[in-house]
Amino acid sequence: MPKKIPMRQCVGCREMRPKRELIRVAHSQDGAVTLDFGGKAPGRGAYVCRSAECLKKAIKSRALERAFETAIPQSVYDGLLAEMEQNADG
Repeated sequence: MPKKIPMRQCVGCREMRPKRELIRVAHSQDGAVTLDFGGKAPGRGAYVCRSAECLKKAIKSRALERAFETAIPQSVYDGLLAEMEQNADG
């Protein structure tokens, strides 16, 4: 019997993809919102594709704010975009 592959939905493009193809965005109890490339950070998580375009779609549609049920300042979004672009290059 083949092993089941866990699937998650990208909050940007709304496509179901294998969990390993997505990046987890973690919202910790202290209110910090960070990209969790390892998938093990504590807190509530939402998933986004490994492209900056999907993250931009999630920001525009306020999908992360709905997922975490809290307001997220623009400075946090800017930091997430910068971190994603930095890790995409390296």
